[in-house]
Amino acid sequence: MFQEMGSAGEKLDLQLDEEIPFSSSQGTIKIDSLYYEAPHIASCRSTRVLTKMYQISLLRSIYIVIIKAKINLLLPFGPLAILLHYLTGKHTWVFFFSLLGITPLAERLGYATEQLAFYTGPTVGGLLNATFGNATEMIISLYALNNGMMRVVKQSLLGSILSNMLLVLGCAFFSGGIIHQQKVQVFNKATAIVNSGLLLMAVMGLLFPAVLHFTHTELHFGKSQLALSRFSSCIMLVAYASYLFFQLKSQPNLYSSMSEDEEHNSADPEEEEAPEITQWEAIGWLAVLTIWISVLSGYLVDAIEGASDSLNMPMSFISVILLPIVGNAAEHASAIMFAMKDKLDITLGVAIGSSTQISMFVIPFCVVVGWFMGKPMDLNFQLFETATLFITVLVVAFMLQEGTSNYFKGLMLILCYLIVAASFFVHVDPSNDAE
Repeated sequence: MFQEMGSAGEKLDLQLDEEIPFSSSQGTIKIDSLYYEAPHIASCRSTRVLTKMYQISLLRSIYIVIIKAKINLLLPFGPLAILLHYLTGKHTWVFFFSLLGITPLAERLGYATEQLAFYTGPTVGGLLNATFGNATEMIISLYALNNGMMRVVKQSLLGSILSNMLLVLGCAFFSGGIIHQQKVQVFNKATAIVNSGLLLMAVMGLLFPAVLHFTHTELHFGKSQLALSRFSSCIMLVAYASYLFFQLKSQPNLYSSMSEDEEHNSADPEEEEAPEITQWEAIGWLAVLTIWISVLSGYLVDAIEGASDSLNMPMSFISVILLPIVGNAAEHASAIMFAMKDKLDITLGVAIGSSTQISMFVIPFCVVVGWFMGKPMDLNFQLFETATLFITVLVVAFMLQEGTSNYFKGLMLILCYLIVAASFFVHVDPSNDAE
């Protein structure tokens, strides 16, 4: 009997020994399958969630940039200008519809740059604002330069400088002075003096080729002014690069008041500002808007001469007054907005900084690009245009020397711009026939 019980126990142990490995391996297989399936399911779900979040963020970004702003009601005029170019060929309508189509694009370009400035800081943000704010003028200038329209390039860039220094800064001072009548608005005098000095250096670079040409004192007639212009352009580019190094690396404390004002103004949580779109969305919109502006700029440049003939309007007035008003839409809106928020350092960075960048970078850059393209682009802006720029720089420098602003200073700058506009309306460009 004991033997039977022992044999039965051995059989039971053998059965258990045989079943346990089988059951444990099966459990291991089940656990392993669950272990490998769980991350796969989680990754699929996270991918779907990220895709939906990306779609929602993209739709929100499109709504904020394209639909939300009221000025975007002018966006359909861009495609309409392209259709009219191929269907009718009427240069007047193509010109004005291209102007209307570029206006909201320029303003949205300034908005995207302002959003990017939240991530880069105020100093770099002001530089980005001036750079992309001038993207419209640079694109139009390169198209006109490629078509051999050197006078359009010179006059549009000159008009952009005049518009920024007189109209944009004047409207900003006037709006800020009206809103803040009870106190004196102040800005950093040191930055204004540095920018005024750079503008006077730009006037020097533009003045000597014109004087050399009109006094007939060239060593080689027609060649010396071109050689001098190219040499001066390289010097001006070096000066602008040195200015950027001075501003961003060498003497950043000189420009610290802008960030300090922002910190003081954002101390109140009700006035604290936050970006509305992400950094990469802002970069993407900058690329898209720049490409679309470049497309419309080509049609705009092609229609300038035809519009001038049909409207019986001087080319100089179109190039100096009408084109820069559209190109400066971004600077105009942002400068007024910052002045109304009592952030005049940023206003000066937008208006005067943009003028400095055009005079010390964009104009010399066009001369160098024309050099490589085989185009005789020089710094001879004719005596009338050069004298206008020189007087404008002096007027603005005197306005900025006190370091304060009010609505009366803004009104004087606006009235000066009206005088300049009237002067170019009755001005006959002597070199249109030559070109």
